[in-house]
Amino acid sequence: MLKGADQDVNVFKGRINKGTIPGLPRLDPNRTVHATQSIQILRPIPAVSGQGWKLKRRIVAVSENKSGIVLESEHTLVDSNGTPYAKLYTSSFNLGAKGTGEKFTKRIAGAPPGKPIPTDRKPDWVVNDQTTPEQAVLYRLSGDYNGLHIDPSIGEAAGFGGVILHGLSTYGFAARAVLSAVGGNDPSALKYFGVRFTSPVKPGDALETSIWEVGPGPDGTTEVGFVTKNLKTGKIAIGNGVAYVKKIEKSKL
Repeated sequence: MLKGADQDVNVFKGRINKGTIPGLPRLDPNRTVHATQSIQILRPIPAVSGQGWKLKRRIVAVSENKSGIVLESEHTLVDSNGTPYAKLYTSSFNLGAKGTGEKFTKRIAGAPPGKPIPTDRKPDWVVNDQTTPEQAVLYRLSGDYNGLHIDPSIGEAAGFGGVILHGLSTYGFAARAVLSAVGGNDPSALKYFGVRFTSPVKPGDALETSIWEVGPGPDGTTEVGFVTKNLKTGKIAIGNGVAYVKKIEKSKL
């Protein structure tokens, strides 16, 4: 979403700060963190897209509290004929931003809610992963050049104690864990994947994703709930996880 059609490094501020949103103040990109992310696959996405594909965006929710402002956007990936292939919802938390100065929420659309994660039983699957010290440097190649993930001084100023990993990098680890455990490592098995980012991960931290089967999902999928724990801090890094997966049993060979 940040890279667009560019083949080179882009300027992060220019990507996310293209003017003010009516009724809201100008938001500081250095004090903006990823809050939630979800993706719904509507049709198989071709490896070669051709010309005319677009990512259509609209703001679907705004909320304000004493800590800042949360913006939620809906992105729809369409081909040259306008046929939708995927729908993404993403929200950003803008630390310290003030609009009305009062607590409020306005919403016109959003990601589907998941079933509660069971508290009375152990997870059905547990997957462990290890990030690397250069993880944030590598993930920048996706097109997200937010200085928060490369410049320690920006991380210090934002209250994170230095560089933190991109939320979507942690998101990728969690998605791979769910797909490995439930979907037989088949990318086409994953139909929906949504999370809330609850605490930061630093490059080099170890992760543990706990997954519960919570019932049937739409269109013959299985719904799972999950959390990803940062084993270095002991805190939940990803919470409110929900995925719809075509369940594929692992081969016993």
